[in-house]
Amino acid sequence: MPKKTTTSIPKLLLKIRPAWTERVGHELARGMDLREGLNEQLDRFFELLEQSVTTGDPAWMDSILLDWAKSSTETGLEEGMYQVTFILNRMIVMTIQVASETLTRQQALDLLSAVVPIFTYGLGVVARYEMETRVAHITGEMEKVQKQMERVDKSKSAFISVAAHELKTPITLIDGYASMMEDLVVDEKSSTLNSLLTGMQTGIARLRTIVDDMIDVSMIDNDLLKLNFQPMQVSQMVNALYIELEETFVSRKLNVDIREFEGNKQWIYVDPARIMQAMRNILNNAIKYTPDGGRITIDGRLLPGLIEVIIADTGIGISQENQEIIFEKFGQLGRVELHSSGKTKFKGGGPGLGLPIARGILEAHGGSIWVESEGYDEKKCPGSTFHILIPIRTESPDTKMARLFDALEKKE
Repeated sequence: MPKKTTTSIPKLLLKIRPAWTERVGHELARGMDLREGLNEQLDRFFELLEQSVTTGDPAWMDSILLDWAKSSTETGLEEGMYQVTFILNRMIVMTIQVASETLTRQQALDLLSAVVPIFTYGLGVVARYEMETRVAHITGEMEKVQKQMERVDKSKSAFISVAAHELKTPITLIDGYASMMEDLVVDEKSSTLNSLLTGMQTGIARLRTIVDDMIDVSMIDNDLLKLNFQPMQVSQMVNALYIELEETFVSRKLNVDIREFEGNKQWIYVDPARIMQAMRNILNNAIKYTPDGGRITIDGRLLPGLIEVIIADTGIGISQENQEIIFEKFGQLGRVELHSSGKTKFKGGGPGLGLPIARGILEAHGGSIWVESEGYDEKKCPGSTFHILIPIRTESPDTKMARLFDALEKKE
C-alpha cells in the first residue's frame, strides 16, 4: 500500500502528464499494433492514477487494469504473452524517465515514491489475473485434447470391433473348407498333404484367437463385457489350465510349481471361462518370457474379501517404466521384429492384447492385477510376479445358481 501523499504530488502529476502521455503513447504504438482509442485509455489510466495518489487507495486502478487484462487475445494466450504486465513495466520505466527530465531531483523522488507502489500494486493485480486466465486457457485446451483423444480411442475401438467381426466370416469359411479337404483325403497316405492341412488348421486357430481377442478388447473398452457368474474354486481353474498347457510346459522344459494356499478351495462366484482366460493370458506371458528350463510358480493367499493368486516366473523380467505399459492395448515391449513368431516360444510374438484383456476381465469382476519385477535382464533373469485379486462373491443374482452354490457348500 502506498504511503499517504501530500497535496503537491497531484500537481507534480499534472506537470508531467503531457510529456508522459506523449512518451507512453509513442512507445506503445511503436511496440505493438496501435489500438483504437489508445489516447483515451491513457487519459483514463492517468486520471485513475491521480485518484489513487490523492486517496492513497490503489484499488482505483482495478477497473482499467482488469479491462486491459481481459482484452488479451487468444493468440497472446497461446503464445504465453503477458501483454498488460509488459505495458505496466514499460510505464514504470517511462514514468521514471519523464519525472527525471521534467522535475527537480527532489520532486522526482517525491513523485516516484508515491506512484511506484501503485504501479507495483497494479502489476500484482494484472499478473494474478493473467496467470489465472492462462491457467484457465491451458485447462480448456487440455480438455479439448482429452476429448479428442477419447474420440480417437473410441474410433480405434470401433474399427477393431468391426474389423474383427468382418474377419470372422472368412475365417469360418476357410476353416470349413479345410475340414472338408481333410475329410476328402482321409484315406490318402500323403504325409505331405496331411502336414499342410495340419499347418492350415493351426494357422486358422491362431488367427481365430487373435480375432476373438480383438473382439474382447473392444467389448472391454465399451463396457460391454458380460459375465456369467457360476460357483467355482480357484484350484479347479488352476488345475484345468495346467492340463491345458502341460504339453507346452513339457516342450519348453519349464518346471511348474502349483502350491496349495488358504482360500484356493473356497467356492466363489465368478465367470469361470473369463477368469480362466485372464489367468491363461498371464501364464502364456510367463511362458513366452521365461527361457527353456525356467520355473513358473502358482501360489496365493486369502485376504479380507479377496483371493490373491500369485503367478511368478524366472523370466527376463520387466523394467520399472514398462510395468504399466504392458497392461495397455498393443503394449508390446522391445523390437517386435526380433520376436519369435511362435505364440509359446521364448519371446514369442503376439498383438499385445493378452494382458489388457486379463486386466479388463478382472476389473469387470471388481478385482485388479499388477506386476512386480526387479527389472529387465536377459542374462540374470530376475523374473516377474503377477498379482491377481479376485473378489470373494458368495451370492449370485441368479436364484437358481445361488441354490446350486448352497448345495456345493453342504457337500464340502
